[in-house]
Amino acid sequence: MASRKQTKKLRPGPGAWFVPLRGSYIPASAAGWWTYLPFTAYLVFALVAGLQGTESIAMATLFIVPNWIAAAAVMTYIAARKS
Repeated sequence: MASRKQTKKLRPGPGAWFVPLRGSYIPASAAGWWTYLPFTAYLVFALVAGLQGTESIAMATLFIVPNWIAAAAVMTYIAARKS
């Protein structure tokens, strides 16, 4: 017989803003969601600025990708500290 996998419920600890989920983090409180708003706004800003300010897709990619990687690293750091 096949063994049944136990599913782990996402329950944040006291005062946690984020909950770890498969190598990433999801917001678990209002503070976590409010942290995601400027993060998302920055991603959209980088996308728009990268597409408007360059002449080719390659140059846009060289602008957008490093900005998104840096933003994701900062967001992951914040989420790890507040989970």
